[in-house]
Amino acid sequence: MSKTSIQRFATINRYRDAIPVLLRLFLIAVFSELMFCVPALPQSVETQNVTKTEILGTVVDANGDPIPNAAVRLEPAEGDHLATKTTDDGSFAIQNLAAGIVYQISITADGFASWTSQVTVDSGQPKNMGPIRLQVLAIQRAITVSYSAREVAEQQLKAEEHQRVLGFIPNIYVTYEPHPEPLTAKMKFHLAYKGLTHPTFFGFEALWSGVEQAGGFPDYSGGAKGYGERYGAGLANEASEQLFGDAILPSLLHQDPRYFYRGSGTKRSRAWHAILAPFVCEGDNGKLQPNYSQWGGSLISASLSNAYYPASDRGAGLVFENFGVSMGLHVTLGLAQEFVLGRFTSKRAH
Repeated sequence: MSKTSIQRFATINRYRDAIPVLLRLFLIAVFSELMFCVPALPQSVETQNVTKTEILGTVVDANGDPIPNAAVRLEPAEGDHLATKTTDDGSFAIQNLAAGIVYQISITADGFASWTSQVTVDSGQPKNMGPIRLQVLAIQRAITVSYSAREVAEQQLKAEEHQRVLGFIPNIYVTYEPHPEPLTAKMKFHLAYKGLTHPTFFGFEALWSGVEQAGGFPDYSGGAKGYGERYGAGLANEASEQLFGDAILPSLLHQDPRYFYRGSGTKRSRAWHAILAPFVCEGDNGKLQPNYSQWGGSLISASLSNAYYPASDRGAGLVFENFGVSMGLHVTLGLAQEFVLGRFTSKRAH
């Protein structure tokens, strides 16, 4: 082996011994680099995701005055909502918001209409909403109208009490109201009292007694005595018929004793309305029904007359005769109310 060959072999052996050491150093360096580089990527991503910002604003009314204590609510598409309230100067701030997310913001305050909008905050800078104006809430007040049928009926009754034919004859048993309220039992007795105590009641009976005396009915004697008997019988007849037909029975049967003036429609329809009034009345429930009160009042009055009429004018035949006469007078009075008396009756607004 030459000297040169021996030197090369020695050199190779020397570097061969160093190769394992160098390789280990290289591997250590590479591993260390990876240890430091691998965590760097997640850290940079996390830093990007946690970029925070905030939303600012001021809540005012239509005049620009601040609205304190208004509720501000911020809702993301996913996750929990955030909420705050405005300060005394109407301002608010919601911080630590993730950038690039669309939020639904809503603001409510007492006495104001709610306000909603969508907002997206950018990275690195706060979102100033500026002055947010709330409109005054249109307050809808539920007004409860206390309607008392009894109070209205009392007012209508007072107006009826002042109705006069030719200015002095009471015409209280007719109502000109298109929709009169039903009378209470007390009101029905009040009407009967008013009718039976008015001077014209006694004056009319005095005149009618003179007509009866001229016709010789009932079969009392002549002269002042006979006139007085007829006058007393006439008062008893009319008083009993009004008490039973206009007060007692209407109260018990819940029927209205008044004549309901129509005043419109054809003459034929109005005439039929007047003719049927003694036979068909309006109940306190507003429905038409047989006029039992009128029939009963006339029959009771005619029956009671047997107690004071002369013996020659008593009996069932006379009772039904007087009943028929009474019903005929009521038909005549109804026609007069519908076509004549209304023109001459003074009416007082209630």
